[in-house]
Amino acid sequence: MAIKTFYETTQLMTLISPKNIPDSQLFTDLPADVIAAVNHIEQAKNWQDKYRHIMLLGKQLPTLADNFKQADAQVKGCESQAWLYHHQLNGQHYYLADSDARIVKGLIAILLVANQGKTTEQINQFDVSHYFDTLGLSGQLSPSRTNGLAALANAIKLYANGVIT
Repeated sequence: MAIKTFYETTQLMTLISPKNIPDSQLFTDLPADVIAAVNHIEQAKNWQDKYRHIMLLGKQLPTLADNFKQADAQVKGCESQAWLYHHQLNGQHYYLADSDARIVKGLIAILLVANQGKTTEQINQFDVSHYFDTLGLSGQLSPSRTNGLAALANAIKLYANGVIT
């Protein structure tokens, strides 16, 4: 019997919990529908449509169980609470993340699409400002959301470079 991936498993659960999923299944590639949702954001014609797609994208990421919402996993610099976990496997980096705000959770999903399963070099070359320009999101986010997004992107790079573990 094939082992279900983290995302297939979470479709049957409302929360991600370390008691329910072995560690090896927590960090996987993102599902195709999450990646496709980011493409919808880029193609949306106006900010209201982009915002709606970001909110929907936030609903697609599974919610971390409370026992994952630890202070040491919290990303500092975000106005909302956000948690980020990292795992490296065969030179590729995988992340789990959540936020208590749906819009932030959608923005996290956008960052994960750009960085999940990438090498350290690819993550170091990632330019969050350019990426959000490409998606048509620059200038649309509040300064506090922009700062939080930068903090999340920085944490992803710090994990990839082994600065934080």
